[in-house]
Amino acid sequence: MEELLAPGLGQVRVFLMPDDNKPRKLRYNLGHRRLLTFGGAYSNHIRAVAEAGRRHGIETIGVIRGEEHLPLNPTLAYAVACGMTITYLDRASYRLKHTEEVRARLRAQWGADVAILPEGGSNAAAVRGCAELPGEIGEAYDVICCPVGTGGTLAGISAGLPEGKRALGFAVLKGAGFLADEVARLQREAYGRTWSNWSINLDYHFGGYARSTPALDGFIEEYQVEGIYVAKMLYGILDLVRQGAFAPGTRVVAVITGQPSTPVEAWDAPTGLDSGDPRWRR
Repeated sequence: MEELLAPGLGQVRVFLMPDDNKPRKLRYNLGHRRLLTFGGAYSNHIRAVAEAGRRHGIETIGVIRGEEHLPLNPTLAYAVACGMTITYLDRASYRLKHTEEVRARLRAQWGADVAILPEGGSNAAAVRGCAELPGEIGEAYDVICCPVGTGGTLAGISAGLPEGKRALGFAVLKGAGFLADEVARLQREAYGRTWSNWSINLDYHFGGYARSTPALDGFIEEYQVEGIYVAKMLYGILDLVRQGAFAPGTRVVAVITGQPSTPVEAWDAPTGLDSGDPRWRR
C-alpha cells in the first residue's frame, strides 16, 4: 500500500489499497453454465462478467439498460469480443428487473437454468468474496474506507473485519439512505446476521451518480483518480480528517476500487475448493 501525502492530514495517516473488487464479487458466483447480468452501456460490471466468462468457458448474457446504439462503445465491444451476448431492456422494464415477472421473461428467453446476477454483482456470494479483503492487509490499520454504489463491497468488508476495526463507506449516489438497509440485507443473506462495525456517509455524492462539481473536478485533476467512485471517497476522507472526524493517530485504509492490481489468479478457484464444489466450475 502507498501512503497518501496530502496537506491537512496532521497525525492521521491514509493508505491507498488498489483493489479490483469485480473479481472478488464474481469469485463465488461463477459455478454456473450460463450467467446473465445487468448493467448500463459503460458498466465495468458487464465488462468483468464477460471477461470471467471468457476465462472459464461460461456463457454470459449482458442485459443493457436502454436502446441499442451502433457502433458499440468500447465497453460493450470488449464484452462481445469476450463472447458475451448483448441484449437490451427498455428503461421502464429495466427499473423492474428485480421483479419475478421480468426474471421469468428472461428465463423463458435464455433458459430455465440461467443464473441471474444483480446489477453491480452485489449478492450473498459477492459479500463472501469481499469479506476476504481485510485479511489481505498486512499493515496495522483502524478504519477501512470504500466507495458505495450497491453496498456489496462494504457489506463484505464489514463482515471480514477483525474485532475493534471499523468500515466507512462513501455513497456515490444522491438520496442513498436506502443503502444502509441494503448492506444489512446482504449481510443477512450471506451470513444470517449483521454487523454494527460499519456506517455510510451520504454527504459526498456531488450531485449523484457520475455527477461532478468544479471542486470535485479539480480534486480529480490534482490527484489523478477515477471520478465516479474513488474521487468522491478520497475527497470525503480528506475533508473529514480536516474536520477532526478521525482521532489523531488513526490509520485509514482507502480501498481504490476498480484498479487492475488484483492478480489474474483472483479469477481462479478459491483456496480449498475443487472443480466439484457447487460454487465453482471451470
